[in-house]
Amino acid sequence: MSEKGVDPATVKGSGKDGRITKEDAEKAEKAKPAAPAAAKSASKPAATDVKDTAVKGERGERREKMTSLRKTISRRLVSVKNETAMLTTFNEVNMKPIMDIRKQYKDKFKARYEVNLGFMSFFTKAACIALEEWPAVNAQIDGNEIIYHDYCDISIAVSSPKGLVVPVIRNAENLSFSGVEKEVVRLAVKARDGKLSIDEMTGGTFTLTNGGIFGSMMSTPIINAPQAAILGMHNIVDRPMAVNGEVKILPMMYLALSYDHRIIDGRESVSFLVRLKELLEDPARLMLGI
Repeated sequence: MSEKGVDPATVKGSGKDGRITKEDAEKAEKAKPAAPAAAKSASKPAATDVKDTAVKGERGERREKMTSLRKTISRRLVSVKNETAMLTTFNEVNMKPIMDIRKQYKDKFKARYEVNLGFMSFFTKAACIALEEWPAVNAQIDGNEIIYHDYCDISIAVSSPKGLVVPVIRNAENLSFSGVEKEVVRLAVKARDGKLSIDEMTGGTFTLTNGGIFGSMMSTPIINAPQAAILGMHNIVDRPMAVNGEVKILPMMYLALSYDHRIIDGRESVSFLVRLKELLEDPARLMLGI
């Protein structure tokens, strides 16, 4: 009767000395008036439904229409996956040399250029040098033709309140470290405020995306069409590494290059990443462009 919500005081027993039998309880349960619909929906589940599992918290749902930006992103991502021969290759880079330079010069850099010396300028400059040496990574397909770019318009993936946007740093190969950092800050602020123009988000030739700021250890970034490749940067983790026969703890970052295999072969993709690794692990070469 407790399970069925039947009040024993309302049941007349037919058993010995007026005791309530099982049949009396079942008849009373059948004769119980139905509860109002609203009250029924608001009541807790019966014990027979939940058995021994306690009901904890709410199980609410809500629906929202996709924004036009999210629909555009979704359509483009599906198109890239279906229309390109995408492949990803990996490498790793010792970030200690760059971290040492930043630690030594960041205050002077900030005082002179009024902008922080971040990792993005190192990766952007290294990518520009590697792209000039391996032009297929900086190309795109247009119908039956391949367009090779002799400039580096670097797209930077930025998370905005409305979703992922990819503003472009034009002619990044001609910019100094401070010039790259100022452009990154300018575009990131405009993305945060929702003020990026269509022109500022189109026409890139190669993309950098940094999942490491969210804690990503490794991923396979998806190509930003119609570009042929995208470089994924990840978080920096201290790991034991073998160096000249000795084990040292070094700050390591995994790099992932996703590329369109229709344009870029394994030789180009691997060589591009190796060149990038060389430049990042020896910043003096990066700054001298050698």
